[in-house]
Amino acid sequence: MAFRSHMDLALSEARAAGARGEVPVGAVVVGPDGVVASAGNRSRELNDPTAHAEVLALRAACAALGTERLAGHDLYVTLEPCPMCAAAIGFARIARLYYGAADPKSGGVAHGARVFSHPQCHHAPEVYDGIGAEAAADLLRDFFRDRR
Repeated sequence: MAFRSHMDLALSEARAAGARGEVPVGAVVVGPDGVVASAGNRSRELNDPTAHAEVLALRAACAALGTERLAGHDLYVTLEPCPMCAAAIGFARIARLYYGAADPKSGGVAHGARVFSHPQCHHAPEVYDGIGAEAAADLLRDFFRDRR
């Protein structure tokens, strides 16, 4: 079976989040039968510091499937997950993580906490970075430039 990226949908969720005044990050959970859930950041809208795109997409996918784990599922996210989201990805048992832009300041996968490299990490997904990185970085750069 040929690889098919779902980063386009994650980028669409990120654009929608930015239009709502949220930091433009989007995430998509994909299973064997296709897209299960997608979400964009909603921390401000929901007054919830945990309402990151990844967490919302994981919650929606688990609810849709009636399970707390997503073994065999992939997660596409436009920005390197923060440590909180990386931990949630591990707890959800995501098989493969695809992310766009690196986040040297707040990332938790390749930068900072590097959650998946710790012995305490019970599950680490396969990680693929740089998918749609330029488009994701442009969205973030434009969002923050417009607010300065």
